[in-house]
Amino acid sequence: MNFTEFATILYSNEIILDSNQIKIFKQYHKELLLWNDKINLISRQDENNILIKHFIHSLSILKYVKISQNAVCLDVGTGGGFPGIPLKIARPDLYMLLSESIKKKITITEMFVKHTKLPSIHCNHGRTEKLCGFKNYHKYFDIIVSRAVAKTDKLLDWTLPLLKNNGKFIFLKGGNLEEEINQAKKKYSELIFEIKEINILGCNLLSTGEKKIVVIHKGTSKK
Repeated sequence: MNFTEFATILYSNEIILDSNQIKIFKQYHKELLLWNDKINLISRQDENNILIKHFIHSLSILKYVKISQNAVCLDVGTGGGFPGIPLKIARPDLYMLLSESIKKKITITEMFVKHTKLPSIHCNHGRTEKLCGFKNYHKYFDIIVSRAVAKTDKLLDWTLPLLKNNGKFIFLKGGNLEEEINQAKKKYSELIFEIKEINILGCNLLSTGEKKIVVIHKGTSKK
C-alpha cells in the first residue's frame, strides 16, 4: 500500500487527512522503519504493512468512537507510539500523553513525537499505574486508549482512578474476547461495556472480524 491508497481508504471511512498530516505520517513511517532495525518497536513481519496494521488500525478508533474536541487522552503501553501518535496526527486538537515502561522504546517514541512538531503531546516513562499515585492525575483523562497491552481487567486495575466521570476506555484488541470481557464485567459491574468489530472499507486485512474495539464507559450512559 502506498500513501495515496492510505489516504483514500481513510477518506472512504470518513477519516480525512490533509496534505500536512500525510506528510507527518510519511516521516513517522520512515523513522519507524529506520529505528525498528535497531529496537524492536513492531514485529519485523509487519514492516511491509505498517500503513494498515499500525496506522489504519490505530485510526479505526475514529470511525467507531466519538472523541470530543480537545479531549485529554492517555495511551497506555504505547510502545512505538500506537495508537496515540496516529490519533494525535489525525486529531491535532487532542491532548495526548503516551506512557511506556520500557525506557528504550519511550526514548525513540519521544523523538518521533518531537519530529511531528505537534503541540500538546508528551511522553511518560514508567508504569502507567504509578500515575495513580499523583493526585493531579486522578479523574484527569477523558479518554484512555491502549492496543494489545494486557487483559481488559488488568488495564482497568491500572487506570480506573485516572479516568474522568463519563470518560471512556478504548482498547484495540483481537480474537475471541468473551471470557476476557466477562471477567472484566464481573470485576467492574458498574462500568458499561461495548465491543465493536472493525470493518474498514477497502482494507481486507482489517475487515475479517478478527480486530475489535472494546469501549468501556465510566458513568450511567453511553456518550
